[in-house]
Amino acid sequence: MLPMKSRYALKALVYLALHQDEGPVLISTIAEAEGIPRKFLEAILLELRNQGVLASRRGKHGGYTLLLAPERILLGDVIRSLTGPLAPLPCLSRTAYQRCAECRDEKTCAVRLLLADVHTATMKILEHTSLADLAARTLDPQAATSPIAVWLGAGI
Repeated sequence: MLPMKSRYALKALVYLALHQDEGPVLISTIAEAEGIPRKFLEAILLELRNQGVLASRRGKHGGYTLLLAPERILLGDVIRSLTGPLAPLPCLSRTAYQRCAECRDEKTCAVRLLLADVHTATMKILEHTSLADLAARTLDPQAATSPIAVWLGAGI
């Protein structure tokens, strides 16, 4: 399950991508438009700024803007940077591998085999879908050119 922190981050980033030509956007504007608690959003945006995804400006015409082009922001990178490894099991993680204590044999573990397939499909989508793709998809949920739509249509 995707943590609320990552869900809110993606919503805020999509909002910023869709409004990038309007200049800096206030936290209160994003929070109200996306239904995100302001204090939680402040912490998320600060973290994304510290990771080099966002820029912020103080003052009368201040707010947040994307520091990178939406095409260069991959969803997997955003989620991983906010919440850590994306693997559903520690034995599937590339960056935080740990053998499961209850597992007798990773090669024949039914749970691992099933979740490895789920993880592979999820990673294929998250590591190849940009913020621009997601923003375009929100404008046209049936967009056939979106990597998400293409993979889902192909019946991953």
